[in-house]
Amino acid sequence: MYVPDQFQASRVEDMHDLIRSYPLATVVTLSSNGLNANHIPFHLSVDSSPFGTLQGHIARSNPMWNDLADNVDVLVVFHGPNTYISPSWYATKKDSGKVVPTWNYMVVHAYGSLKIIDDASWLLSQLELLTADNEAAFADPWQVSDAPQAFTERLMGAIVGIEIEITKLVGKWKVSQNQPPENRASVIHALNHNGIRDGVLMAKAVESNG
Repeated sequence: MYVPDQFQASRVEDMHDLIRSYPLATVVTLSSNGLNANHIPFHLSVDSSPFGTLQGHIARSNPMWNDLADNVDVLVVFHGPNTYISPSWYATKKDSGKVVPTWNYMVVHAYGSLKIIDDASWLLSQLELLTADNEAAFADPWQVSDAPQAFTERLMGAIVGIEIEITKLVGKWKVSQNQPPENRASVIHALNHNGIRDGVLMAKAVESNG
């Protein structure tokens, strides 16, 4: 990924926060048939490794888990807030007209070797952790144990676990850092008041990375 210095996310904690907030990732692998991409939600475990470990599961029928190239890293892409930026929002438009559209976005690329875990106890723990992550905001969070045990065990037989110890993290926060203060201020105002998808979240990112 091309990351100019001004857009580089340098703090591991910030990249971890994005992963936790947007856990559905695109996993890119190399198989005997070439590149493959799957979309998988992950639980991030912060352990003794420098960048943490990603834990998830896939369908046993998915060829991804038994058709991997040896000794080749997988790439896991986490997409955060993103939105179109109109040149009409820039305060400097009225001065010179030298403004163009762009797209603001926040993204994290995680690299590491993929490990297959075909163990019922590990799978149950992973499902419980992933569920707890995503149910935490609800007043009455659902738990894996709410479902009948026999039903859960039958479904677990149809999946396998995957684990990726992260060896490298690359984050890109392209959030108007290349604009002068007056343009950042006008972009923040437009994002907050135009009802744009991800607008409020992106406005906060522009403000905190100015």
